[in-house]
Amino acid sequence: MIFCVEDDMGIRELVVYTLNNSGFDAAGFESGAGLWEALAEQTPELILLDIMLPDEDGVTILKKLRADTATRMIPVIMLTARGTEYDKVMGLDSGADDYITKPFGMTELISRIRAVLRRTRNDPGTGDAVRAGGVVMDLRAHTVTSDGDEVSLTLKEYELLLMLITNAGRVMSRDILLEKIWGYEYYGETRTVDVHIRTLRSKLGNNGEIIETVRGVGYRVSAAVKAQ
Repeated sequence: MIFCVEDDMGIRELVVYTLNNSGFDAAGFESGAGLWEALAEQTPELILLDIMLPDEDGVTILKKLRADTATRMIPVIMLTARGTEYDKVMGLDSGADDYITKPFGMTELISRIRAVLRRTRNDPGTGDAVRAGGVVMDLRAHTVTSDGDEVSLTLKEYELLLMLITNAGRVMSRDILLEKIWGYEYYGETRTVDVHIRTLRSKLGNNGEIIETVRGVGYRVSAAVKAQ
């Protein structure tokens, strides 16, 4: 099931119709209130979320989704008429998985939805867990612990940590991380990677130091830490 939160009835009905005729189940809501009511009954595979809504704005809704353990792992694609770099960074830094600016084609929308679902459904690694120092990621439960204490991560933070740990010993550039985690290049908007790394380190506490900064290049988890 895919939820589409869009106050423009024409766009909302077109998106829902297209999804329902492209192999997905979809439901549309004109406001955040409708979304919250639906979430109390069902957890969707993905949410399409407009920024300009009649009650809560989309960024506020996104932050609430990411703060709640019941909804923080749901992929979210922002749909908005805003197309400035600032608006994109705001959406991505708040935990969005992708960002589509209106007007957009239905073929592009379906393609981007499928790309996000592929990324979020597939966990790298061959075991049920990956470890680095005192950090353990349970791939089946989608949980993370740091020295035995559970850490609440957003979907993007989880994917970023997993990418770094499973590529331990390899320096991951900001551009590569943007492409792999966010699905395609954001043309110089690497600040969102730095923001996510900073928040991730903070949440991991003393184990935040397993993520090393390689000046002028990107980030890595050392192979020595991964082997511990």
